[in-house]
Amino acid sequence: MTDSATARRLTIAVLTYRRPNDLADILPILRTQIDGVAGVVDILVVDNDPDAGARTQVMTEARHAPIRYVHEPSPGIAAARNRALDETRADLLVFIDDDERPTAAWLATLLATYERYRPVAVVGAVLSRYDTPPSRWVQAGRFFDRRRLPTGTPVTEAATNNLLIDLAWVQARGLRFDGRFGLSGGSDSLFTRQVHALGGLMTWCDEAVVIDVVPPNRVTRSWVLRRAYRIGNASSRVRLDAATPGHRLALRVGLLARGSARLLAGSARCAAGFLTGQLVHRSRGMRTVARGAGMVSGSLGATFSEYSRT
Repeated sequence: MTDSATARRLTIAVLTYRRPNDLADILPILRTQIDGVAGVVDILVVDNDPDAGARTQVMTEARHAPIRYVHEPSPGIAAARNRALDETRADLLVFIDDDERPTAAWLATLLATYERYRPVAVVGAVLSRYDTPPSRWVQAGRFFDRRRLPTGTPVTEAATNNLLIDLAWVQARGLRFDGRFGLSGGSDSLFTRQVHALGGLMTWCDEAVVIDVVPPNRVTRSWVLRRAYRIGNASSRVRLDAATPGHRLALRVGLLARGSARLLAGSARCAAGFLTGQLVHRSRGMRTVARGAGMVSGSLGATFSEYSRT
């Protein structure tokens, strides 16, 4: 164990919004995780509920572990992520969602990868677990399969559902999560793209696995297609925002062309699926159409706010 590891300060940030059952599951797991690593480690719960609904629950847990609670009433996950940046005084910050469940040695493995490669960020793997079996349409499309890469592989973009970052590096460059993507999604993609653009190394760790608990309302055709549309829309907007003004028009045209190509290719695959009776082609073709439509809308400046609140 190195002296730097012993002196290291680390915060695990859990972002939550009206999910008391998920918090009840994840906080005891995180308490166990921090017992097995060196340095000073605490847990920060950022409650994005305007009513601060998680306060009592988290403060009760805080009697038994180094857990802090902060209330971020501004709507949108970008605001919650920025609040985590502002509230953390540690050397390293680990983001995890409230509906994730870390596997054994998750935190220790993230830290070991950081010690080995010294990147700006370590990106962990995510696997899905279902509360109820997905529909045949969803199973055929394998829409909840996640990427897996060899540990040490450099990546250029990541989500914040399993992400360790070097906080000093990020703060020195004034990086923030863009509030314009708070209710549409994509602020984490833009943030990590900016890390990469500024020369920050992001390294994959395939052994640092968290389990994504997929609720019943997400294992449906309508949710998958809506999510595909949102991802397509946000991806176009993220790429346009990250581009320099001189390249933005050409990129917009290119994204419009790519989205249109996805629309055509997805329609053709879907039609082939109907003709051949192969559900995998129908389902994946429909998803490609939805993502292409999202890319087209995003390239034209439209915003789809999947997380808008009443």
